[in-house]
Amino acid sequence: MPDTGGRTADRAPGPRPAGGPAARRWRALAGVAALAAVTAGCGIRTTSVPVDAGGAPSRVPCSLSETSAGTTAPDAGMPARVYLVCASGLEAVDRTVRPGDGTSAGAARVATAQALLDAMREQPSQSERQAGFTTYVEGPLTVAAGRAGDPEGALRLSRQPEDLPPAALAQIVCTYGEADVTSVRGAVVLGGPGKYPVRRYVCDESVKERPESAVPTQAP
Repeated sequence: MPDTGGRTADRAPGPRPAGGPAARRWRALAGVAALAAVTAGCGIRTTSVPVDAGGAPSRVPCSLSETSAGTTAPDAGMPARVYLVCASGLEAVDRTVRPGDGTSAGAARVATAQALLDAMREQPSQSERQAGFTTYVEGPLTVAAGRAGDPEGALRLSRQPEDLPPAALAQIVCTYGEADVTSVRGAVVLGGPGKYPVRRYVCDESVKERPESAVPTQAP
């Protein structure tokens, strides 16, 4: 009877050859599964990474499509420009105010200064608010002529200028400074109701760009 002991030992269970067909099929399936997992993982990570789509559109254009109307007179009006705050800076808007009248140049100056002050106190129109405009000038606030001893063209507010919010004072100084009737050689001579002396305030580009800063002054 043939001896089969050696062949039986050769058939004993053991590791399959690494290069066999079954091993190759197993490695192929494992590779497909790994690729699917990586692809799915990449998809999740892609959705979590923010995409730079450029700067967001500005919501504060500080520009108006039509001329806004402020204080108007029923029979006559004088075009004027007053400064409001927009995007942390000062921007001029058009208004129509009652022209100053009176028996003297001083009275006309005060009347015009009060009309401009009222226009600054007036809340911006709806289109102006949508464009980002606002005002820091609040009432009650009036203006009067300078007292004896004040320089020519001086105006006195009902509150000390330095007690006003810096942006409100910047609005007043730039508005008065660009109106011929209220400016004095390119500056605005302002004081308050107290005994403090008046000051010459100047509206320059730094004031328009940073109205929250102190308004520069000159010697009277």
